[in-house]
Amino acid sequence: MRSSSYSAMPGALSRSGRRATRAALVVALTAGVATAVPAARADTPSATPAATSTALAAKPYMGWSSWSMQSSKYPGLNPDGDYSYLTEANVLKQAKALSSKLKAYGYEYVNIDAGWWMDKDWKSGFDQYGRQKSDPVRFPSGMKSVADRIHSLGLKAGIYLPVGLEKGAYNDGKTPIWNAEGCTTADIVYGDLRTTNGWDSAYKIDFSDPCAQKYIDSQARQFADWGYDFLKVDGVGPGSFKSGDNYDNVADIAAWQKAIATAGRPIHLELSWSLDINHAADWKKYSNGWRIDTDIECYCNTLVTWENSVDDRWDDAPAWSNKAGPGGWNDLDALDVGNGEMDGLTKAERQSYMTLWAISKSPLYTGDDLTKLDSYGVSLLTNKEVIAVDQSASPVARPVTSVNDQQVWGTRNADGSHTVALFNLGDSPASVTANWASFGFTGNASVRDLWNKSNLGTHKNKITATLPAHGSRLFTVKPAGGTLATTSYEAEDAANTLSGNASVAGCDACSGGKKVGNLYSGGKVRFNNVTVQKDGIYTVKVAYVSGDARSVNVFSNTGNGSGQKFPSTGDWSTAETVSVQLALKAGANTITFDSGSGYAPDIDRIVVPKSL
Repeated sequence: MRSSSYSAMPGALSRSGRRATRAALVVALTAGVATAVPAARADTPSATPAATSTALAAKPYMGWSSWSMQSSKYPGLNPDGDYSYLTEANVLKQAKALSSKLKAYGYEYVNIDAGWWMDKDWKSGFDQYGRQKSDPVRFPSGMKSVADRIHSLGLKAGIYLPVGLEKGAYNDGKTPIWNAEGCTTADIVYGDLRTTNGWDSAYKIDFSDPCAQKYIDSQARQFADWGYDFLKVDGVGPGSFKSGDNYDNVADIAAWQKAIATAGRPIHLELSWSLDINHAADWKKYSNGWRIDTDIECYCNTLVTWENSVDDRWDDAPAWSNKAGPGGWNDLDALDVGNGEMDGLTKAERQSYMTLWAISKSPLYTGDDLTKLDSYGVSLLTNKEVIAVDQSASPVARPVTSVNDQQVWGTRNADGSHTVALFNLGDSPASVTANWASFGFTGNASVRDLWNKSNLGTHKNKITATLPAHGSRLFTVKPAGGTLATTSYEAEDAANTLSGNASVAGCDACSGGKKVGNLYSGGKVRFNNVTVQKDGIYTVKVAYVSGDARSVNVFSNTGNGSGQKFPSTGDWSTAETVSVQLALKAGANTITFDSGSGYAPDIDRIVVPKSL
């Protein structure tokens, strides 16, 4: 499920509106929960676990998820009421289409999202041990049979749960815990029945009682015995737009990792949604992936829209860029680029969408109707060169220029080449240039256009493309010239001029162990005696620290400056680099960073080419 799975959503919302709406999501869940504890079904696990250990998530996973179509108002998708798309028949129909159309390209997971244990009135069902039980109308064959049939297609099966003990499973604390003599649901939650998760739809589990781990063990064992390879745990905090002790679910996720390790089957553990970046180390330690943002879906008459949430990722992904790697990945959410009109995007937007996902090494799981992919959608989802960017061992890309409407992102590959993406996030066509100096080299480079699968020949010092509104290009650039000769200038150098609140501070991540901070309300740092050999426009690399995205006016000599928005570095102890273009004259120059009336990033140093 998604951040909004527990109730019907209105049409397209502003970002603040989407967040506010989530406060009401618990209503549908808690209004109709089933508290009865029916007899065991054939899905109930046996009693003897078998330990298995397998490395998971060496690469971002690829596949399909049910939520995008479940949540959409697109005509015909949910004819029996909101979220009614989720049925055994529909899941297996999509699995067959995935197997025939996309499996050969690496797509392998079929993920069943929220609602599999709920009827079409959103009433939950549980077994006699307080574990979610599949709805017999939605999934008449049971969840094990569905997993078996997915596996028969050579695919992997995924399933979903909200974090915590769902209120409907509590049953006045009388429900026994499977394989845990003497334990009941009263033992595993706090006595005051404090609630947790993004919708407050569950009681917070108290892991100081060993019975609590036993309950998570029983759920993991159930999924393993059913044959599931993937579990998404949703509503996790800190995150899901909740904070505070009641919404700290790190202990839950640690318990899930422990339970999966002894469940008898490798299970990929994915977390959702809008996870708190301050706990990135915890998500990395205990899981295989984490949603960094709110839902991609618009809850409207298409699957997504550009403005509703797709475009948010360009703002939010940079902060997480250094958090991901083999074993755990930044999840940007579903990739709905295959259905044309149903997606609700232009062709340019669909390409940019997949480009960002690929360079960010997000899992590539589409929420489209795979039985109705259009030819353009197929060309996007099956481009082997773009998929290879997502699946390669290269670092996650991040912006190499400031993040205004025209942006350049990139990363250096193991073979010395660079993956370079150009984006025009503006609402009208615009030219975007990637300067080789931003990547630390100069001269000639060969360029490969990955979307068009064509070699563009040699380009000297840069490549420029005119892009449509919300358009993009994606290149592999192989340097053939030399390393750029540069001079580094430290912000804390005594020769520089600090004004306003600006001051020198320690910084373990910064060159020289120091930076200039407190750049707010007119605070400035001016680099003096920046020397170049001739007049021209120079690509100046700026090393900085900023726990959130901040703007700063940057100018050379007596210029007026231009506002440059620097992406977040993720926290206040990590340094990253972006490039700015500045006019410099032969000889000595000054370069100034002026906070203006707001708050600017902390500045570590600048790196300036000696000549053009």
